[in-house]
Amino acid sequence: MNYEIREMLPTDGEKVIEIFEQGIAGGNATFDKDAPTWESWDQKFFNICRFVLETEDEEIVGWAALQPVSKRECFKGVAEVSIYLADSAQGKGLGSMLLQKLILASEEHEFWTLQAGIFPENQPSIAVHQKLGFRVVGNREKLGQMKGIWRDVVLLERRSTIVGI
Repeated sequence: MNYEIREMLPTDGEKVIEIFEQGIAGGNATFDKDAPTWESWDQKFFNICRFVLETEDEEIVGWAALQPVSKRECFKGVAEVSIYLADSAQGKGLGSMLLQKLILASEEHEFWTLQAGIFPENQPSIAVHQKLGFRVVGNREKLGQMKGIWRDVVLLERRSTIVGI
């Protein structure tokens, strides 16, 4: 099957939230218990560097976006990465495609550092990030609780070699 990455449109919101809900249900993608509304999601993420992954039948099976880590001017080039794949799209190398697109677009928009917080149990996601130049900068122990269980988060970052040097 062929896939295409394109810019996210407001009309993609319903599918973006549906895929986010699958990530919540899987238990290793987010601390969130419930998916936000599209309006809330839309306000949380930058309006740039938003992408969806479509099948040749134009079914959205994944998305990627960046959100600010701080409102302070000195951190305007630092963003947190979010990548979600539908359950049906996992294990096919599509996360790498999305992350590569996000990295390239982030550098075009002058981001110098990307960071990601990933549950240690989500080894495929950690591996994809490391393959594309992210490095583990630490393990945040017992950062938050999910269903009464403390969860750790692996913090990764990628420093651009072309922006902010």
